[in-house]
Amino acid sequence: MSQHPQQPAGLKHAFLLSATSQASLNWQQIEAATSTMPAWLHFDYTDPKSREWIIHQSGLDPLVADALLSEETRPRTTAIGDGVLLALRGVNLNPGSDPHDMVSIRLWADQNRIISTGRRDLHSVKEIVKSFQQNQGPTSPSEFLVELCDRLVWRMSDTVDQLEDRVDELEESVVDSHQAELRYQLANLRRQTIALRRYLSPQREAMNRLALEKLSWLNDSQRIELREVSDRLIRHIEDIDAVRERANVTQEELISRMSEQLNERMYMLSIVAAIFLPLGFLTGLLGINVGGIPGADSPQAFWVVSGSMLIAVILQLLVFRWKRWL
Repeated sequence: MSQHPQQPAGLKHAFLLSATSQASLNWQQIEAATSTMPAWLHFDYTDPKSREWIIHQSGLDPLVADALLSEETRPRTTAIGDGVLLALRGVNLNPGSDPHDMVSIRLWADQNRIISTGRRDLHSVKEIVKSFQQNQGPTSPSEFLVELCDRLVWRMSDTVDQLEDRVDELEESVVDSHQAELRYQLANLRRQTIALRRYLSPQREAMNRLALEKLSWLNDSQRIELREVSDRLIRHIEDIDAVRERANVTQEELISRMSEQLNERMYMLSIVAAIFLPLGFLTGLLGINVGGIPGADSPQAFWVVSGSMLIAVILQLLVFRWKRWL
């Protein structure tokens, strides 16, 4: 396990970065262990004990400590001396959560240690913890960074595939589905793609910057791996852009079909109104309450008027047919 039973919850995970020993550490072992070999320390930044240690006992620059404890972060990479400060995000795969509600992780990395902070669980971090528990975890800070970035991007693949499958279904449902429900689903899909794009675009820049930074403990092979991870992230962003464009086109097609249906209904109502307009005028004229109305005293007048109106309707229909209005 990554936490000692008696230690506060603020230290979520702590492992040595060594090929020979990847032991789990507790609060009491941190100082002694990290002074002799590299280690990864992962904290809950909302825990008072964690905040106190990062600010006063970690030896970090105050600017770095503030960044690790910040509530709001945007993906970025900032080199400070021979270390690097990163803020990255991964898709939220926790139960009952939306994947586009991305989970942030903040990291300080140098040749001796990785210090990371977060509040919510991140599946990529859980996978790395599992590899440590099997004594197969990263053996250096640079290897840890490469593996974390790789896992973050791979975890995005399923979410992007789900978005593509969803837009395929919506495109097929434009004709058959209930319009109000389909409009809601399209709006929700566009909202998800916008949220993902908002964080993945700066994360691409952060990973590119990480691969270009001149850090002595990051070798050429690892830089190449980071560039490959960045390329996969770029493909995911392009796929998300394609999904968003397809959703826009599908929504435009839906609006076009709705407008067409509305125009057809309005056209039919106009035809009906045109047919009944002269009939309404005629009945209104004959219905005025003044003397001298023709046929007022004739028992056949009703049938004469009804027949005349029927003939008028037939003539109107013939005229509409001739003008190709029907």
